[in-house]
Amino acid sequence: MGAQSARSRALAVLRIRSRATAVALLPAAASVVLLAGGSTGHLTGGGWDVARGVVSAIALVVLLAAAAVALVVARARPAVSPTIPIAEKTAPDLYRLVRDLADRLDVPAPSAIALTPDCDSWLEDRTHPAHGPPARRGPGESGSGDPKAPVAPVLVIGSPFLWWMRVGELRAILAPVVAGTGPSAHPDIAAARRFIRGLDAAVAVSSSGSRGPVARAVLGGVGRVARLMLTGCRVHAAEMERGVAAAAAERAQAVDYGLRIVAQEQVGLAYAGWDRLLTRVALPAWRMGRWPARLDAGVVAALTELSRRDRLAAQDGSFASRLGERPACDLLEEPGTVDEAASLLAARLFHGGPAERGPDWAPVDWQEYPDEVVDRKWRADAARLHRVLDSLGVRDPSGGPQGPTLSRVLDHLAAPTFHMPAPSAEKLDETVVGADRDGTPLDALSATLAAEVAREESARPVSSGPPAGQGSPDGALWDEGALPLFPLQPPRSGRELLADHVTAMVCCAAVDTAGAAPGLDWLDGPSLLVAGERTADLSPRVLSLVEDGDVEPLKDWLARRGVRAEKPVRLV
Repeated sequence: MGAQSARSRALAVLRIRSRATAVALLPAAASVVLLAGGSTGHLTGGGWDVARGVVSAIALVVLLAAAAVALVVARARPAVSPTIPIAEKTAPDLYRLVRDLADRLDVPAPSAIALTPDCDSWLEDRTHPAHGPPARRGPGESGSGDPKAPVAPVLVIGSPFLWWMRVGELRAILAPVVAGTGPSAHPDIAAARRFIRGLDAAVAVSSSGSRGPVARAVLGGVGRVARLMLTGCRVHAAEMERGVAAAAAERAQAVDYGLRIVAQEQVGLAYAGWDRLLTRVALPAWRMGRWPARLDAGVVAALTELSRRDRLAAQDGSFASRLGERPACDLLEEPGTVDEAASLLAARLFHGGPAERGPDWAPVDWQEYPDEVVDRKWRADAARLHRVLDSLGVRDPSGGPQGPTLSRVLDHLAAPTFHMPAPSAEKLDETVVGADRDGTPLDALSATLAAEVAREESARPVSSGPPAGQGSPDGALWDEGALPLFPLQPPRSGRELLADHVTAMVCCAAVDTAGAAPGLDWLDGPSLLVAGERTADLSPRVLSLVEDGDVEPLKDWLARRGVRAEKPVRLV
C-alpha cells in the first residue's frame, strides 16, 4: 500500500512538471497555429498580422525564460551531505553485509557506502547531472539482469553506530534503510525526486552569491518560478516520501525484526553518548585548536562509563555479554583511519574548523587529552581572568605581590564592593554588554570577560575549501561557507563565563600546590583529579562565590585539599 501511494504521489509531481512544460509551450503552439494559418491563406489581414507578431514575440520570451529555468534546474547542484566515502577495498565485510541484506530484501544493493559523523542513517541519490553523468551497473552489480539499470542511492551510515553497535544490531538497523532502494529504483519515483532536488538547488542558486544586476534579475525570476513549482509539489513530495518509508519498513519486517527492537534502544543510547561527547569533551578541544582524533572510540568509552554508573545496567549480565560480541567497526579494514577522518569532519560540521590539520589545528589522542587540552584550557582561562583583572585595576587586597594568585580572585569576588562601574566603551563591546544584563548594575568583571572571549572567538582562524584525499568529505558539493552547520552550545552569559574561569583558576592552584592532576571524564569532560579521584563537589562552591559572594564553602574545600591560594600559579 505504501509503494502504491508513493508511486501515485510521484506521478502527481511529474504532472506538475508536465503542466509547467505545457504552459511554457502554449504561446509557441499558438504562434505556430497563427503562422500556419497565414502561410495557407486562411488567417490574413492586418489584425492577424499584428496578432502573429505579438504572439510570436511572447512565445519567444516565454521559451527563453523556460529554457533558462530548465537549464538552471538541470545544472544546479543539489545539496550533498558531507560524508566520508568508504571504498569497497577498505571495508569488504561491510559491503558484503549490505549486499547480503539487499539480497534478503530482494532490492538493489546501494551503489556505495559513506559515513556521517552523526547518529543517523539514510539513502542519498547522487546521480544528478551536475554531479556527473549517471554511472551504469554491470549485470552482476544491480541485483537484476538489466545492464542499463541506473545507479542505486548511496547508503550513509552514522559512524557512532559502527563503533557502539554489534554486527547483528547494525544489520537490523540498516534493514529498513536498505529496503528503501526498492522504491528508489522505480522510474517515476526517481524522476520525481530528481525534479524536486533540481528545483531546490535552483532556489539555492538564485539566492546565493553576489552577481551583476542582469544575472541577479535573471536568477531572481528563475528562483520565483522554482519556488512556485516547489510550493505546488510540497504536499505530493512529502506524501511520496512517507509512502516510500512505509513500503521500506513493511519490506524489512521479515529481517531481524526482534533484534531491531533491541537495537533501537542502542540507537537512543548512542545518540545521548555522542551528544555529551561532542558538547563536553570535543568542544573544549576544538576551541583550543585541537580536535580529538578518535571520537567514535570515545563514544564507546562514554557509553561504557554511563552503563557502569547505572546500577541497573551493572546488575544486568546482558550488557557485559553484549560487549563481548563482535563490534560493527570490525567490518572496516582500518577503523582507526576512518575514525580520524570522521572526527575531523565532525569538527568541521559542528565547530567550523579548517579542512586539514595545521600548526593551529592539530589532532590529539585521548591519552594526551588531559595534558594537551584540560591543563592548557585551565591555564588559558586563568590567564584571561587575570588579564581582565589587570585591565580593571584590581590589585591583591592581601597586600601581597600582584600576580596570578587564587587569593587575588577570591578576595575580589568576596569583597562588598564587587559591583564596579562598567568599563569604557572602547574596552567593552556593546553587543556583549546588552546580552549580559540580568536586572542589576552591570557586573564589570563578567561583562569584560565576556567581551574578551567574544573577541578571541571572532579572531579564531577558519579556513575553507574542499578537502582532499580518500578520508575526506566527498567533493565540494556542500556549502563550505555555512560552517558550522550545527552550533553545539548557545552563547554563555557573563556570569557563566566567570564561573568557568574561577573554576579554572582553582584547578590550576590545585595542580600547582596540592598535587592534583587534570583528567578526562567521558561524560562530563575536563575534570580535576585529587588523589586519583574525580572531584564532583567543586562547582557548587564556585557558584556560591560567583552568585552570592560567599567564599567560605570554597575556602573550606581548598583547606581540606591542601590548596595554597596565596601561591602564584603557572599560566600559559
